[in-house]
Amino acid sequence: MSVPLAKPLRMTAEEYLAMEMSSQVRHEYVAGEIFAMTGGSDSHNLIAGNLYILFREHLRGTSCRVFMSDLKLKVEAADAYLYPDLMVTCETAKDSHFREEPKLVVEVLSDSTAKYDREHKRRMYQTLASLQEYVLVAQSCMDVRIYRRTAEGWDMAIYTDGAKIPLQSIELDIPIDRIYESVWN
Repeated sequence: MSVPLAKPLRMTAEEYLAMEMSSQVRHEYVAGEIFAMTGGSDSHNLIAGNLYILFREHLRGTSCRVFMSDLKLKVEAADAYLYPDLMVTCETAKDSHFREEPKLVVEVLSDSTAKYDREHKRRMYQTLASLQEYVLVAQSCMDVRIYRRTAEGWDMAIYTDGAKIPLQSIELDIPIDRIYESVWN
């Protein structure tokens, strides 16, 4: 989750990367603007954790890796460095602090970032040639939306209570209950 700094701070990508190396607060970078990352809720953390465990176990023994929100994603076409909640990539990293070629990106929605994640981040992520699926997961109810790359462009599918969610990019079907396990207990 990110929010603009009270006083907009502008810098180059190189200055941003240098700042991030020593900053105790994470920031996202979009076309010269810096956005401070705020903390998430317990529901946000549980959902992201559930997905991480499912992805990690499924990808065991493959060349693909799942990363959580502490690793940046470089989106060159948008001149951006973002911190997705989860991403799966099979690339050989050029830099240990960010990735550039995810096949799957997941954002867990919060009230303050849902519109930004659905619109602006989605458009930025969809410029990545490697991206096959962009997944948006609601916190307040069982609602998972997946944007999938097709030969004609991007399609969107909605999954709710009782659904089995097909993640084609990593060949994994997940019962929606597993994503939301222990979230509202």
